[in-house]
Formats: sequence, structure tokens, C-alpha cells
Amino acid sequence: MARGLTVLAEIDWAQPWFEPWRELGEPTAHSALQLQSVADALGNAKDVRFVPQSALPDNQAYEDFVFKTAQVPTRDGLHDFFNGLCWQRFPQAKRRLNQLQAAQIEAQGICHTRGPVRDALTLFDENVVLMHAPHAVWAALQARDWLRLFVDLREQWQQVHLVLFGHALLEKLVTPYKSITAHVYRVDSHVDPHDEAALDAWLVQDLQPAKLATKPFEPLPVLGVPGWWAANVERVFYEDAQVFRPKRVVEHK
Repeated sequence: MARGLTVLAEIDWAQPWFEPWRELGEPTAHSALQLQSVADALGNAKDVRFVPQSALPDNQAYEDFVFKTAQVPTRDGLHDFFNGLCWQRFPQAKRRLNQLQAAQIEAQGICHTRGPVRDALTLFDENVVLMHAPHAVWAALQARDWLRLFVDLREQWQQVHLVLFGHALLEKLVTPYKSITAHVYRVDSHVDPHDEAALDAWLVQDLQPAKLATKPFEPLPVLGVPGWWAANVERVFYEDAQVFRPKRVVEHK
């Protein structure tokens, strides 16, 4: 069996960041190992079908192919496995991201530089964590005030709800290390983050090119999340400036 498939058996579904994905992901991983195909194990999501990577023509962009055929080319490995799970869990948001990518490709073609909207779409798709949080937590995150965020406001993290959306982020967390950093996208306070259908529908409305062009993300070293990593109970964990970097001050001349 190819290494791309066997690695699916190494996912520790008991880790707190994978727990919300477990009900969907664990049986799908078992199925992929049995069928020896991630595409076959995923089958279909709402409005799309998963197909082998070989279905993608050499001269066609991946996003354009998905948009025009409603087929998602899928390789046997962690990256495309988590991408498929996200299509199944948040089908409307994934479709919206694909529509916006296809529109950018249609308008600009395939260039060496993606442009701000395509860059933001790629970041979102690959590395976003959705955060529903009290204002004080969000303000500390924006300020990169890590000690306030994770030490002073630690109790408030009980009111924080995170959804790891980016499939490259999920892939990295199979073998976790301290410096893994997500791009945080804030969920409006009126949205119930526990209602995933509502969250999915809200993302469709909120993901607009003008907003994405502003890169509306904040960095979050995810193993700093309280309860996610044993070492982060100690204040010194957050004093590592190579990971928890202070916000750069922009000097105005």
C-alpha cells in the first residue's frame, strides 16, 4: 500500500483539534485504507464528486476544473483527504471558495502572481481557523498580546469556539509542532458556531472579494490554545518570541 494511504492510519483522532472531525473522518480514513483510494472513500459531497487526480487534464487549472465539472481531483494522501472532509462538512463554503477562485482565474488568467483576492482565497482554503470569541480575546489576538491572550484571559477561552477549516493546517497537525500557525478568520457574534449549517451559510454570504482583498486574518500558533498542548499550561511557553511574535510597529515617515 502506498505511503500516501498508510499515513491515514497515523491520525490521532483523540487530539482536541481533530475531535470535531472524528465522526466524519475516522470511518472515512478506514474506508480509504480498505478501498486503497481516498477518492472512492469520500464518494460524494453536496454538489460534487471526488475523482482520482488523473481526471484533471494537464492543461486545466484545478479550481477551474472543479467549477466546470463539479468533480474534485483527489490524490491519495493527507492533504486531499482533509480537503474532501471539508467539502463534506462545509459544502456551501467550499463551493463559494471555488466559485470565487474560478471567477478570479476567468478575469485574470493564470499568472505568476495570484493577486490579493486569490492569495486570500488560497490562505483561507489551506490554513484558516474560524474563531467565534469574546471581544477581549479578539482584541488581544489582533494586538499579538500573547500573554494577555493566553494567560490573563485564559478563563475566557471557555467561551471561544474554533473550527479548523484549512486542510493544509489539518495535515500539519497530524505531526504537531509548536510553530504551526493558522490564519484566524473571525465569525460574527450573531452566528451560532455550534450550528454548522448556519455557519456554512454565513460563510457563503461573508466571503466577498472586497473583504478578502484586505487579508482579514490574524496569526494564531494553534498549540497555544488552552487545553490543546500540555506544555502551554506554563507561562514560559508563550514567552518564546520565535513562535509568539510581537506585532511589528509600522513607522510613518
